[in-house]
Amino acid sequence: MAASHPTAAPSVPADAGGQPLFDLARTRSLVEPLYQDRTLRTGEPFLAHAEGIAAIVEPLRPDPDLLAAAFLFGVYDVLREPDEWLKSRFGPEVAQLVSDLRQLMRLSELTRTQGDGGGKLHGMDDQAEALRRMLLAMANDLRVVLLRLASRLQTLRYYAASKRAGAEAFAHETLALYAPLANRLGIWQIKWELEDLAFRFIDPPTYKQVARLLEEKRVEREDFISRALERTRAMLAESGIRGEVSGRPKHIYSIFSKMRAKGLTFDQLYDVRGLRVIVDEVAQCYQVLSLVHQAWNPIASEYDDYIARPKPNGYQSLHTVVADAQGRTLEIQIRTRAMHEFAELGVAAHWRYKEGGKARATDEQRVAWLRQLLAWRDEVEAQPPTPGAAQRDDRIYVLTPQARVVELPAGGTPIDFAYHIHSELGHRCRGARVNGAMVPLNTALANGQTVEVIAAKTGGPSRDWLNPDLGYLRSARSRAKVRQYFNALELEQSVAAGRELVEKELQRLGRTAVKLDDLAKRLGFDKVDELCAAATKEEFSLRSIEQALAPPVVEPEPTPGMLLGKPREAPAGRGQVLVVGVDSLLTQLGRCCRPAPPDDIVGYVTRGRGVSIHRTNCSNLLALTQREPERVVEVAWGRQTDALYPVELLVMAQDRQGLLRDISEVFAREKINVIGVNTSSARGEARMLFTVEVANAADAARVLAIVREVSGVFAVRRR
Repeated sequence: MAASHPTAAPSVPADAGGQPLFDLARTRSLVEPLYQDRTLRTGEPFLAHAEGIAAIVEPLRPDPDLLAAAFLFGVYDVLREPDEWLKSRFGPEVAQLVSDLRQLMRLSELTRTQGDGGGKLHGMDDQAEALRRMLLAMANDLRVVLLRLASRLQTLRYYAASKRAGAEAFAHETLALYAPLANRLGIWQIKWELEDLAFRFIDPPTYKQVARLLEEKRVEREDFISRALERTRAMLAESGIRGEVSGRPKHIYSIFSKMRAKGLTFDQLYDVRGLRVIVDEVAQCYQVLSLVHQAWNPIASEYDDYIARPKPNGYQSLHTVVADAQGRTLEIQIRTRAMHEFAELGVAAHWRYKEGGKARATDEQRVAWLRQLLAWRDEVEAQPPTPGAAQRDDRIYVLTPQARVVELPAGGTPIDFAYHIHSELGHRCRGARVNGAMVPLNTALANGQTVEVIAAKTGGPSRDWLNPDLGYLRSARSRAKVRQYFNALELEQSVAAGRELVEKELQRLGRTAVKLDDLAKRLGFDKVDELCAAATKEEFSLRSIEQALAPPVVEPEPTPGMLLGKPREAPAGRGQVLVVGVDSLLTQLGRCCRPAPPDDIVGYVTRGRGVSIHRTNCSNLLALTQREPERVVEVAWGRQTDALYPVELLVMAQDRQGLLRDISEVFAREKINVIGVNTSSARGEARMLFTVEVANAADAARVLAIVREVSGVFAVRRR
């Protein structure tokens, strides 16, 4: 709208009770001096625009409130205190209608002038759909949507009549936003005219071409449809079928759309001429179909039975195309009244299969309510609008400074808005402006507001944002992103602390030249970060580093004389193993099977490392025996002393936080020394290999039984 200089407002007559008199003539005379010499940004006079809106609305809904609001659309631009003036003279409902209409017109101007492509939303399906939902959400009384559609239609009519430049941006916005909305509401008169006028401004040559083709055959077409109507009505009367028969005129934009979508020429269109027949019963639909096919020649390929096979959205009707003796085609739709109601008002409404069914359930309820307001039924008069319907919706729609629509949960804050735009913007959000004014970050946003985020160059979120009592975040998506940030930060800190522990241990061992990548692989970790994080959480002993880096023990090659001697029991050694018939022979326990008393064991004479002791069922021993059976010797456990034996215990469990700690507590409680741990996790399953020192196999079995009771453990065994 044009810049204005607010003036004092005249009064309006009231009845004896002080209530305003809703007299249309008086309303017009009241605003006429206010609108004098004032024009919109389009150049159209205020008063002419008001009269145009009222003229469009009145045939659809002669509601005094709507008509008054139509004339009062511009008072916010000409009065100093419009809210109080409207409420005192016209009541709160009219005041709310005018306020909402102004807000929707402001939204339109903002998106058209600041949006991408100067308002060219056509084809931007997601953004246009978001704008449509936003427009519905902003309307406290959905009758204001009808006012907004009428206002846009009047603007296009003005451009068509005045031939002024600048209509193209309005036309693009109309095809993307307002015509589909009128289609949803079932206000066909407005929808068709919006589309035709917008098409006229966007593509004048094509518009003129289609218009010329229609005009050339208009007389012939109207005469053909008139004769078809008379013939069909006569057939119904002769058959005793009560029904309504009407013509289905085609409009320029719909004809162009079908030609473009199907790659047809104008002469190839079957439905330039069309009829619709509405009857009472399903059986009558097929009776009418039979009569139609007897009267004209049916085109078999163009017959569709959506009664027997409804469309996925539930739409039902019979569609057929017939031709007369001259080959002129006529499309006929046949349906019951119930089917027609369902197609027009139910889930199979025309917009669903034309626009892909993107509407939300809340939108459908609000649209259905508005269509009831437009219906010519006495019972609808007693159904007032549901107060606060917009406030109960679970979504709000706000704008970026570039007029992009952002959808947020109801009660969403500027921080939610920032995270919706980009995670990094959310992390660095430090302030916000709403409609140009600074607001706290926990401010609940409202429909139609423009939000600008003030962000720091670096930094992250505050932990206070996760406190639900402080109200900084309403969106679950935003909360998840804040948690991810702090989880990543904690992991980074954990890795840094663990790296310091590992490097100190390497320094103590004098092995600072060891590469951490190699060390991680030796200890069973895929990455250095995993090794360092495990060190911080004490998920393995730092002594494991020393063991992993220890050089292999090189023992002398046994001589033949070592196998000679007087048979007698050898003194118990470190391993507490006796080699039958051999004195003081070096022995070592096999690391592959980790034997411990009283396991059945056997010895194998190695090259350079004495006799290796294995469990009798050891798979490595069986392989060695097959190759060199002569090296196998008989052995037995010696006297039992305080010797400890390393054994490996394999634990399989469902991975969870604190699992390693719980198992370690079992070993500590049972006074079992853990000398090595190797853990890994995949697909939620943890695999842990513990090397522990026990006096005998019975101790190992006892510990396994206790570990099996730890929460999440589903398998334990000695390896």
